[in-house]
Amino acid sequence: MKRLAVYCGSATPADPRYMELAAEVGRTLARRGIGVVYGGGRLGLMGAVAGAALEAGGEVIGVIPEALVSSEVANRDCTELIVVADMHQRKAAFTRLSDGFVTLPGGVGTMDELWEAISWAQLGYHAKPVGLLNAHGFYDHLIAFNHHMIEVGFIRPAHQGIMIAENELDLLLERMAAHQPHTPIFAMKAGDL
Repeated sequence: MKRLAVYCGSATPADPRYMELAAEVGRTLARRGIGVVYGGGRLGLMGAVAGAALEAGGEVIGVIPEALVSSEVANRDCTELIVVADMHQRKAAFTRLSDGFVTLPGGVGTMDELWEAISWAQLGYHAKPVGLLNAHGFYDHLIAFNHHMIEVGFIRPAHQGIMIAENELDLLLERMAAHQPHTPIFAMKAGDL
């Protein structure tokens, strides 16, 4: 994996563990020679990931919609800052530029990015690993809900392993590196669906 898209919040939570986590992810990826593709902002966890990766000598590619550039949240310190028209182009660029996806704690935008990466993998728009870093138990309920969707039958057996969830970054990166693509919906016959 040469580059990973990192999805995370643009907010700064009161609990400092989340900002520390984001910075550690940025440093770790840079030390491993893995470039960061992220939302291009300088605030919150996004800014912490990018800043730490840059300080550690890593490559950081920011992808930001024009509307956010004009509201002055763009991180102009990135190795490369790509300005796009809208969120749809942003997410397409994340997929095009990265070899996988890592989701850190975040809010609605982070959830949108995570579920789209999973959905696109399930359909067959990409065959890249989708990682979820469940640090501090932040995603315990989301992981439980994903298991519920599996148990009820809304996630097919072939797609149950798309979301790779781990509590520790090193283990998550190991599992993502060992990722084996599944059979996407586009390759299935109607009887398999």
